[in-house]
Amino acid sequence: MFITLDGGDGCGKSTQQKRLGHRFQSQGYEVVLCHDPGSTALGNEIRHILLHGHELRIDNKTEMFLFMAARAQMVEEVIRPALNEKKIVISDRFLLSNFVYQGYAGGIPLDTLETVGQIAVEDIMPDLAVILDIPYEIAAQRIGNRNASDRMEQKGEKYHRQVRNGFLQYAAIHPNRYVVIDAVPPPNNVEMAIQNVIHERYGIDFSFPLSENSNS
Repeated sequence: MFITLDGGDGCGKSTQQKRLGHRFQSQGYEVVLCHDPGSTALGNEIRHILLHGHELRIDNKTEMFLFMAARAQMVEEVIRPALNEKKIVISDRFLLSNFVYQGYAGGIPLDTLETVGQIAVEDIMPDLAVILDIPYEIAAQRIGNRNASDRMEQKGEKYHRQVRNGFLQYAAIHPNRYVVIDAVPPPNNVEMAIQNVIHERYGIDFSFPLSENSNS
């Protein structure tokens, strides 16, 4: 099974990815966690450029290709082998992020992104794609509490409002593919909402207490 967690910066994807991975492991499943971009030697180098290359001028189209290149490597090196071994793969971001960040917010035509995306991932698409939705004001507050924001987080209010709208618009167009979950409540509540979706769709029952630290 391949699950992706997506959403705007500050929505809590990393926290929920770790929690969900722990849930599956506690049920006896083998789990692979990955981060898009990243999770391979090449992907980590590209990730550093994309998120921390503040001194570089990166055109929106170039940015798209860099994300796609990192993703293609991750699919072939991490995701496909894990799925072939019947492991659960949970990715922090995937192809949808390109559609939203470089498409809805960045202006690249969606048909272009879909064409390049198909080349990058081939037949690998998530069985379940969760969008963690959060208003810009709350996301900005969460990001502001970090020691330093990355290059994508620094793109400004207008851009990130467009990102949120893009996620919601794309989910509305493809309701059978994407599930939107409110990411404003405490992490335990969000965790339970994700578990409920998985239980309803796949019959997996995570029947043990929630994580103790609701602030992680």
